[in-house]
Amino acid sequence: MRLLWASALTLTLLAAGEKWTVDDLLLQETAGSLNLSRDGRLAVYTKSRIDKEKGESISHLYLKRLAETEEVQLTRGQDSESSPKFSPDGKKIAFLTSRKPATAGANGAGQPPSGGGMQVWLMNVAGGEPWAATRMERGVRDFEWLDNDTLLLAASEDSSLFDQKLKDGKDTSEVVDDEKHAAPVRLFRFDLKGSKATRFTQNTDRITSVTASPDGKWAITIHNRSLLEIYNQKIKPATFLHDLTTGKSVELFAGDKLYPRGFQWTGDSKGFYFSAPYTTHPYLFNASVSRMYYYDVAASKRIDVDLAWENGLSFGWSVTPDGFVALMANGARNKVARYTRQGDTWTRAWIEADGVQTVKVSDDGKQIVYTHSTASSPAKWMLAGLDGAKFTDAKPFVETNKGFLKKPIAKTEVITWKGALDDQIEGILYYPNNYQAGKKYPLVVMIHGGPFGHDSDSFSERWAYPHQLYTQRGAFILKPNYHGSSNYGLKFGESISGGKYNDLEWIDVEKGVDSLIAKGLVDPQMLGVLGWSNGSIITIELTTRTTRYKVAGAGAGNVNWSSDWGNAVFGDSFEQYYLGKRPMDDPQLYIRKSPLYRMDKVKTPTIIFFGTEDKQVPTEQGWQHYRALQHYGQTDVKFILFPGEAHGPRKYVHQKRKVDEELAWFDKYLFGTAKDENEALKSESSLAALLKAKKMGDSPELAERGAFSVGRFEVTRAQFKAFDPSYAVAPGTELLPASGIGFEQAKAYCEWLSRKTGQSYRLGTEEELGAMLTRSKSENTLDNWAGYTVNVDDALKLDSLIAGMGPGALLKPVGSFMGSGEDPVYDLGGNVAEWVVDKDGKGKLMGGSADRPADAKAPVTTRTDYAGFRVVLAGR
Repeated sequence: MRLLWASALTLTLLAAGEKWTVDDLLLQETAGSLNLSRDGRLAVYTKSRIDKEKGESISHLYLKRLAETEEVQLTRGQDSESSPKFSPDGKKIAFLTSRKPATAGANGAGQPPSGGGMQVWLMNVAGGEPWAATRMERGVRDFEWLDNDTLLLAASEDSSLFDQKLKDGKDTSEVVDDEKHAAPVRLFRFDLKGSKATRFTQNTDRITSVTASPDGKWAITIHNRSLLEIYNQKIKPATFLHDLTTGKSVELFAGDKLYPRGFQWTGDSKGFYFSAPYTTHPYLFNASVSRMYYYDVAASKRIDVDLAWENGLSFGWSVTPDGFVALMANGARNKVARYTRQGDTWTRAWIEADGVQTVKVSDDGKQIVYTHSTASSPAKWMLAGLDGAKFTDAKPFVETNKGFLKKPIAKTEVITWKGALDDQIEGILYYPNNYQAGKKYPLVVMIHGGPFGHDSDSFSERWAYPHQLYTQRGAFILKPNYHGSSNYGLKFGESISGGKYNDLEWIDVEKGVDSLIAKGLVDPQMLGVLGWSNGSIITIELTTRTTRYKVAGAGAGNVNWSSDWGNAVFGDSFEQYYLGKRPMDDPQLYIRKSPLYRMDKVKTPTIIFFGTEDKQVPTEQGWQHYRALQHYGQTDVKFILFPGEAHGPRKYVHQKRKVDEELAWFDKYLFGTAKDENEALKSESSLAALLKAKKMGDSPELAERGAFSVGRFEVTRAQFKAFDPSYAVAPGTELLPASGIGFEQAKAYCEWLSRKTGQSYRLGTEEELGAMLTRSKSENTLDNWAGYTVNVDDALKLDSLIAGMGPGALLKPVGSFMGSGEDPVYDLGGNVAEWVVDKDGKGKLMGGSADRPADAKAPVTTRTDYAGFRVVLAGR
């Protein structure tokens, strides 16, 4: 067992950190698409996050100088940008976007059509608005800079007469695999000064990527030659090398069993590196190891790079002036290596660096940007010097989601156990928050998709696998890298092929669970399992093999391989590789492999998720799973469809629904914490508040807010009278907030409550409550009473009227207005102004009050009879 303890900071936060919410995961920010200028001074990249208003993810461009700390956001708005690339001189940035130019609708006034799909836009690094460069009718697939004034585009041809007739007739019918009418994607040279596109190739297939040499004289393209390629992998993509000076093109590697990808040119443009999967199967590449190759342009020669590493490359490598830096496949934790070229051979030197997930080397080979992350430390980009086989002077370069460091991040470790073939299986184990040795906890198994994928020792929190939301519920999480997973070598990846699919994987999972039970960590009566795609397939398999799992979550998983062969977009290639035969050749094999025919054995309550447009695991699979469980009626089942979604939900509302529904399902059947809630009662409503307030006793009700809990309501008059019997409370005013309270009185109440309950109550600090206590005209402030937005002058005119009404006359029972947050807190924006402790330990009134307007520009000057407080309980 290899133990990875969280950092000292993380360990501290386990005991005192902010509670994780669903939105923490769904609205997190991710950085990507890094591009460095050729002089190594500038970096441009994207940051993406879901925009709740738009309901889906939006990506924007950011610029940073490598020698400085300041980050500049270049784009904003509701349109996304992607694939940013510096011009050779570093003065411009080109990028792809589907945004429309401001003049897009003025075609009748002499403006050319704006084009469809993604177009190339430009912007000056020095500043100013971006502008549209291309206006290709069907958009741009890919692009490269050739020189400072010229782009090379991969773009679809304009519409044919056939296409135009369909459009004019509003015919949305679709012919499957219509190779005859599929639009060619060709190369175009685009002159930026003249805004003119010139066709460079006449190919009839579809170019999917283009990679140009630094000198702009050469380009490599990948061509999809069959719409059936993804379905059966019989006609492989072709690779072409284009001489951009002479216009000649030559196909590379024709006849070779080679499937190139990820091209990177050397800085001198004399050759390029590329990786390609290797497999023992005659033509299917479902499981493989990645090998490295070099192509010498002048010699027209391919050289196989001997990596001297059986597992091959992992995801991520970057060219240096004398070779390349690469992540090497090594199970859950990659190794980092530098390969240096000497003639037609390469020597390897290991780089001692942990947690490296991606690498990008500057053109001069002196700097490297890499992603650092572990399962218990959020990702951040690091900038370091590259000195031989060392990263030097590493420092944070781009950091996202800094708020995560305030959360109780689960401790993790990489563990091993004996699997189905008595060989070693590896996985990631997440510990429950506030874990105590010797105590047994629930276990949720979360199974990765693929099957040729793997769970790495890296931070990954998302809608499909929200680890932190389960560990804060007090559960262990096991993420097993079962037989067939990637990053463990070809033998391991191919071990479930040729008819052995799902013979080993579920047993690997079971033995991993058994090992945790044997160690005394896990309560065997509290087991749950979930997964998406192939993780769902194994989840379903487990529910047909054992009844020990109390709950299951199955997202986009197969139950019937016969229908999958015909319906899935890659049905033939997947089934041929993993089952070894087609359903017509051996129908009994397909029946034996399909969980559909064992649904009578399922006793595990199962929740099923699918997108209605899923072509990878067709939606029909979910219907068959649901109907079979419904038919046998031996367990509870729930089936949720996401309209318009494919293999995974992209819209915020659907991602949130998935997480919320699955958590509620597990709360009910595993954790036993589900509450019977009235669906007609809105949790943050005034009615809900009144019901809570009516049930309160002398002690205030609390709501968790991170490292502390805060009073859900302002302390009421009835509660304050329990402390001070002399405090006058007129009949019917018991639920009004205690008012006319001084700072010392509020502190004394907290001390009394602490003695009474044995817990540490106190007033909140300005730092803790400052952001919560606002002034809102939609709550009990003077604006609400006056019926308009009261300015400072009108407030003075109304003051005498308020004074004549008697002390606290405008107060309302606590919770009379809508609360704030999923676990709502009330009256933060009005009713009484509240005492907090400032940085000097003195009392300070904050927040809105019924006698004052919701004017954020004015200081809090509430009348003494509108001063109150709420309590804070630390460490709850």
